[in-house]
Amino acid sequence: MEKLLEGVEVEWKALGEVAELYGGLSGKNKEDFDNGNALYISYKNIFDNIEINFDKLESVKVSDSENQHEVKYGDILFTGSSETAEEAGMSSSVTTKFEDKVYLNSFSFGVRFNDNILIIPQFSKYLFRSHFMRTEIAKTASGVTRFNISKARFKKLLIPIPPIKVQEEIVRILDAFTELTAELTVELTARKKQYDYYRDKLLTFDDGEVEWKTLGEIIIKAYSGATPLANNTEYYNNGSIPWLRTQEVRFVDIYETDMKITESALIKTAVKWVPENCVIIAISGATAGRSAINKIPLTTNQHCLCLEINAEKANYRYVFHWVSSQYEYIKNLGQGARGDLNAGIIKSLKIPLPPLPEQERIASMLDKFDALTSSITEGLPREIELRQKQYEYYRNMLLSFPKSEVEA
Repeated sequence: MEKLLEGVEVEWKALGEVAELYGGLSGKNKEDFDNGNALYISYKNIFDNIEINFDKLESVKVSDSENQHEVKYGDILFTGSSETAEEAGMSSSVTTKFEDKVYLNSFSFGVRFNDNILIIPQFSKYLFRSHFMRTEIAKTASGVTRFNISKARFKKLLIPIPPIKVQEEIVRILDAFTELTAELTVELTARKKQYDYYRDKLLTFDDGEVEWKTLGEIIIKAYSGATPLANNTEYYNNGSIPWLRTQEVRFVDIYETDMKITESALIKTAVKWVPENCVIIAISGATAGRSAINKIPLTTNQHCLCLEINAEKANYRYVFHWVSSQYEYIKNLGQGARGDLNAGIIKSLKIPLPPLPEQERIASMLDKFDALTSSITEGLPREIELRQKQYEYYRNMLLSFPKSEVEA
């Protein structure tokens, strides 16, 4: 890094001095998204990608008389809120040139650099996802159950503006790392397609072959949770009770949670204990539709729905595999611009139920195959995990610029 910056001065500027912020779509209702004549970038597209995926644009109705902000090449798009401060303000850069009018979803906002500020989009996609910038962006969010970015604080963020040649060299290095990971991911994706095909065969039944019931008919109870007040240390300091957030719901067994809460939080808030071996489904935002199984008793935030399966009616692991197989379908049942689900939608889903011994056989076979494609302790998933850590190390090192005294 020192060699790269030798004899080069990196300027730091407050974001509000060098760029303008603009909002997403306004005045839209459900019908506008059902009958679209224009393209827009969804919250999920931003959250999931460091650069916008133009193959995943969605449609919305926009008339010629509307004064809506259009997205342009070089813009950086940010999610406006999330259930945690750490995941608010996720960025995605517009690195593809396009001709059609493209708009931005209403839960996000855009940043457009002034014409005299030279920051290339390929550089910005890495910069705003670096550890340093993510930490600073998180500080601009505030809330209780949902954290919103304060635009006033966001404009005060200090950003480095290195010379174009330095930006291009950093992009070249980081692109090389991401390419290596992408190659491994392609191979793993091929394996997962094999698994999905095998899973779908096992979970597909002829008409009249098995009984169908709703998820609501095969559960003992459905649990939700809450988010204890974030700035109340009584609820978090030295906590020992596992507290699950939806970003940890990733089609896997959960043995540990990133955060813990205290007994006080359990007593004084709407948080509840959830027994082990529930099928957990994320019902909010970018993670909606993802599922997992808790292998320990835990608590959750309000964006998780936990289904305690009646063992006399269904095998919980069979239910988990079936729910996982329906991810795309369930996700598309989401309502509103953020695609939120609810308990009623989930409990009304119909599931095929072969006899319990057959459910157990199917679940056991899928567990074994799933381990080959999902385990982070061996094989391709492990290699990808190591490559990703290597990439993050170099990204954070390359984007750690010396800072002179600057007033925000």
